[in-house]
Amino acid sequence: RLYQIPFKMPDCGEEPETHTLHLVGDFSAPAEFFVTLGVFSFLYAMAALVLYLRFHSIYGENKKLPFADFCVTVCFAFFWLVAAAAWGKGLTDVKAATRPTSLITAMGVCQGQEVVCNAGATPAMGLANISVVR
Repeated sequence: RLYQIPFKMPDCGEEPETHTLHLVGDFSAPAEFFVTLGVFSFLYAMAALVLYLRFHSIYGENKKLPFADFCVTVCFAFFWLVAAAAWGKGLTDVKAATRPTSLITAMGVCQGQEVVCNAGATPAMGLANISVVR
């Protein structure tokens, strides 16, 4: 699946009009993996809470149940680490695709011999960086 992020860019021809530049790539898979793991972690935590509170006697008597709970928790912790790394990689890919110099090289209007294109402001990615760290 190709994920396209549209960017409007001006045309420097005789008649000024706006064209849309599409970045080709799938930047959604790492974030979807992270969110899916978060949803499953939440559901497992709710099921474990019901087990701990409602069926405390069964949990205390059965020796295999706490070990299985521990194993599932360790698996979730490992996958959470993998998902956070994948989300960080996905953010790095989005940053690379939306870097002003990358966008300028992708614009056909900037490919002329006598054309000088300069990047405007660099996109602020501070909140996106914080989302990966948190």
